[in-house]
Amino acid sequence: MGAFVYWQGPYFFQPVAIGSAAAPVPLTPPAVSVIGRQTGTEMAGKSAYRRYYLTRKRILSGMRPTGKLHLGNLHGALSNWIALQNHGDYDCFYFVADWHALTSDYATTDDIRANTIDMMIDWLSAGLDPVKSTLFIQSNIREHAELFLLLSMIIPLAWLERNPTYKEMKEELAGKDLSTFGFLGYPVLQAADIIMYKAYGVPVGVDQLPHVELTREIARRFNFLYGEIFPIPEPLLTEVPKLLGIDGRKMSKSYDNSIFMSDRGDVLKKKVAAMFTDPQRQRKRDPGRPELCNVFTFHQLYSTGETVAEIPPACRSAAIGCIECKRRLAEAIADGMRPIHERREHYLRHPEEVRAIIEDGNVRAARIAEATLFEVREAMKICHEL
Repeated sequence: MGAFVYWQGPYFFQPVAIGSAAAPVPLTPPAVSVIGRQTGTEMAGKSAYRRYYLTRKRILSGMRPTGKLHLGNLHGALSNWIALQNHGDYDCFYFVADWHALTSDYATTDDIRANTIDMMIDWLSAGLDPVKSTLFIQSNIREHAELFLLLSMIIPLAWLERNPTYKEMKEELAGKDLSTFGFLGYPVLQAADIIMYKAYGVPVGVDQLPHVELTREIARRFNFLYGEIFPIPEPLLTEVPKLLGIDGRKMSKSYDNSIFMSDRGDVLKKKVAAMFTDPQRQRKRDPGRPELCNVFTFHQLYSTGETVAEIPPACRSAAIGCIECKRRLAEAIADGMRPIHERREHYLRHPEEVRAIIEDGNVRAARIAEATLFEVREAMKICHEL
């Protein structure tokens, strides 16, 4: 093959010779992509095409398919992903991290496939666009596993043991046996996921900063040992609204306290009716404190500006009771989620569209992953020609 070109919609990846200062220029897209799965022989000898300069900054993030997505996922990660996708300056890669699901759910894998499809449907329903973003499944890109293996050879064990979220997750999932290599080493797989695509940025909340910092350390260590292959990814801090579950704790599938994106009708009403409110308000005539009430937090996301302005004084003066406040919230959530539910129904009726989107995303991701692994193997001197 002659040149290496990645064609993704109106944006292109252009091969540039090492040391060249030439800026990328638009390329005429071919009728068929010129990059496919190549053998080592086909890629060998292309020393002029080792580095790929991007026309847009690349963003990467993923989610584990451990269950249904809830409103906390929607207003946290998903809404931010959609904003980055629609920003126009980023090339976004979002993946279903099914191998990561095995780190905690290795003994109960029956639902992973169904959860994967359900998660993709939720993503599409919420507004992720497969034309603007590359949506793929981690386990379908085998290069992730190989890069994870290669990185594991160079990572000091102490780096993993000092990971602050390691103990936190073990405490949160206390009912599961997490004394496994996979659970201890998941930050290395996470690093492989990120640097595989030479991501510029990783959208995270403050609590996930240690994950990105460890990825940065891993990328620096590889570059020190084998040469400058990977850019150092930046954490893209995002403001995530703190949505609590119906019991007042962190909304989590593990706590069985979530309002799912797919909840509607009587299921939605029942969950909203069960939400904890101001603990000091025992009777309707007692004055409330909306600033401490989880129900009001949801009103701020789903209700009209008029309702949001009306509730605080009415709550503080006991002019409105918790039951009425929750009834109005359930209606507001149902109205706000209606477009998402309608799109979800469409994809449930047309699973072939979902499969086609996944297949396309897998192909696009695999092209980049293959090129990255070729560079890695050459840098580590394990690229053997027979």
